[in-house]
Amino acid sequence: MAQIFPTERTTLRRLSKRGVFDREQVYTILDEAFICHAGFNDETGRPVVIPTAFGRDNDRLLLHGSAASRMLREFASRVPICVTVTLIDGLVLARSAFHHSINYRSVVVLGEAEKIEDETQKNEALRIITEHLVPGRWNDARPPNGQELKATSVLALDLNEVSAKVRTGGPIDDEEDLGLPVWAGVLPLRLTPGQPIPDGDQPAAPAYISNYRRG
Repeated sequence: MAQIFPTERTTLRRLSKRGVFDREQVYTILDEAFICHAGFNDETGRPVVIPTAFGRDNDRLLLHGSAASRMLREFASRVPICVTVTLIDGLVLARSAFHHSINYRSVVVLGEAEKIEDETQKNEALRIITEHLVPGRWNDARPPNGQELKATSVLALDLNEVSAKVRTGGPIDDEEDLGLPVWAGVLPLRLTPGQPIPDGDQPAAPAYISNYRRG
């Protein structure tokens, strides 16, 4: 995939060495995440940040929710928005409190979202979002009916103005602290699925659920 060229707004000015502008790496982070946080200024000018599920359709981020959602109504009016995703890979424990850190992978997307009006395109976007969360689910579940589609808004945000930031590795202690009798290192963290819990008396969960994996 092509590189993402930083803009004035996505140029990293602090810890720029952690910046990632390789489109494939950026998309890998987005594809592993479940939740994004969408920020905007509401009609009164106050900042608002809302967590929401999402999906990716090639070079577009797809957001959805109730047609009555204040966030989606604002987005549909083409206001500037900022969408962020963060994955936590580990806690970095240094010998000094000051140098404790977190290993993470994050993405920031800037732009203006466009409302998807066409019913066929909206249905496809909902399929992509569903498959992003649980691959295989769309063909197993009942698809949205006309009333449900009407009650749902879907918006697309082009992945043009994007940046990512990644921290890996162990602690970076001051040289004079290296001899302290304090444990230092990384405590890895990972989101893992548990045992599926059926809703009522049902047959065994399908393979795409019982063998669910992420990342």
